[in-house]
Amino acid sequence: MAASDQTQMAVLGGLSIAPMTGYALREQIRDALGQFWAESFGQIYPALATLERQGLIERQAALRAGSSTFAITPQGSARLRELLAEAPQPVKPRNGVLLRLFFGRQLGEEACRRLVMNTRAKAEAELSGLRDIRAELQSDTGPDAPYILLTVLAGEHSARASLAWANEALGVLDGISGASAAGSSAVPR
Repeated sequence: MAASDQTQMAVLGGLSIAPMTGYALREQIRDALGQFWAESFGQIYPALATLERQGLIERQAALRAGSSTFAITPQGSARLRELLAEAPQPVKPRNGVLLRLFFGRQLGEEACRRLVMNTRAKAEAELSGLRDIRAELQSDTGPDAPYILLTVLAGEHSARASLAWANEALGVLDGISGASAAGSSAVPR
C-alpha cells in the first residue's frame, strides 16, 4: 500500500467518525491516533483535495470564512473499507534513542543513562494519558468506542514494554558503572 493510500485511509477513517475541517482532522489524528500514527497538514490537505476530486468526500457549508468541513460520501466509505482490507505495509522503525544507544560507547554512559531515563519518563506519561483515554471510553457508548479501545490497549502494552525495557537498560548501565569502578579500583601487580 502506497504512503498516499495510507494517508487517504487515515483521512477517510477520521471522516467516517464525524465530518470535520482539515485542522480538526489533523488534531483528531494527533490526539486519537498519535500513539501509533501521524499525518502532517502537508499530507492531509492534499489528500482532502484528491479525495474531493474523486468524489470520496464532499465539502459542506463553511461554518466560518476560510474553513471548510468535509464529510465522507458513500463511495468514500466503500473506498475506506477497500483500503482497510489491504494488508498493512510493514514499516521499518526509526528510533533515535536506540540509534544513539547503539553507538553509546561514543556518547558516554551518563548521556546514555539520561536517554533511557527520558524514555522511561515519556513512557510513564504516555501510559497515564492512555489510562485517561481508556477511562473516557468506558462511558462512551458510540459504535467506534470498542475499536478505539483496542488501539488504546495496544498503546498501554507498548508503554509498559518501554518501561520494562528502560528499567532493564538502566540495570545494564549500572553493570557498566560497576565494572568500570571495579576495574579502576583494582590494585596493579
